[in-house]
Amino acid sequence: MATLGLSEADRKAVEDFKRDVVDPSRTALVVVDFWAEWCGPCKQLAPVIEKVCADYAPKGVKLVKIDVDENKFIAAQFRVQSIPTVYAVFQGQPVADLTQARTEGQLKQMLDQILAQLPIQSDEKALEAQIEPLIAMGEQVLDEGDAERALSIFAQIADMAPDHPAVIAGQARALVALGQLDEAQAVLDAAPAEAAKDARIERARAALSLARDAKPVADLSAVEARVAANPDDHAARFELAGGLMANGARDAAADALLEIIARDRDWDGGAARSQLLKLFEAVGLEDPWVSAQRRRLSAILFT
Repeated sequence: MATLGLSEADRKAVEDFKRDVVDPSRTALVVVDFWAEWCGPCKQLAPVIEKVCADYAPKGVKLVKIDVDENKFIAAQFRVQSIPTVYAVFQGQPVADLTQARTEGQLKQMLDQILAQLPIQSDEKALEAQIEPLIAMGEQVLDEGDAERALSIFAQIADMAPDHPAVIAGQARALVALGQLDEAQAVLDAAPAEAAKDARIERARAALSLARDAKPVADLSAVEARVAANPDDHAARFELAGGLMANGARDAAADALLEIIARDRDWDGGAARSQLLKLFEAVGLEDPWVSAQRRRLSAILFT
């Protein structure tokens, strides 16, 4: 904005706008709310904008309110013809008109779409970059079977990001691996509502459910004998699968469940398939092992 020929008041307004909006917008998303004291709709919208922008501050969103009566020149530059008028500004330029977002849900949806497309710098992204390698370390240690050390790693990350879905899920799965099922349940129950929907937490819930269902069996020979004597004794084979899962023999457990499905896919209301899907979720749906077992399941179901 050129300031040549402006009045002192307009020049100050431009300087304030540069300080409050343009400069912060180099790295943040600035929501500019044009309003006036006499504007009833402005007063109705203000609490919504203020709440959402406060919630989104860690994501790199900043709110600036501009009184059009005191900043006529700025309002004219933005061609404000009615109020409230709300713009999202990034790197000094309007990138979206948020005026039609009159509810919290509508405004959040629009901000989410904008933030997904722009290189906004935020505390949230900085924290994510900091903890990402630590989460990977915890997952690796857990996969290697050192659940106690993994729990310690995830607990330390939780001091930095207590509501992060990967951290909550990692703690819960480590506790499951240690046999501390009630403690794992407490961790999952304490997850914030938004985090609780995350696939990683669903995976931890599946692991906990499997652990509650399956009891480690020192000697499976008796149930193996029952299956050998009667291959159609699906209850025995299902019990065998549970014992195998509890003992960490997931390949053999999957074999047993797939055999039940092949012989009678509807046995006990599809219990074998449900248990197998739960096992897939506990292992992780992106895991190559799960992909291989899914192909085997598909071959049985569609052959």
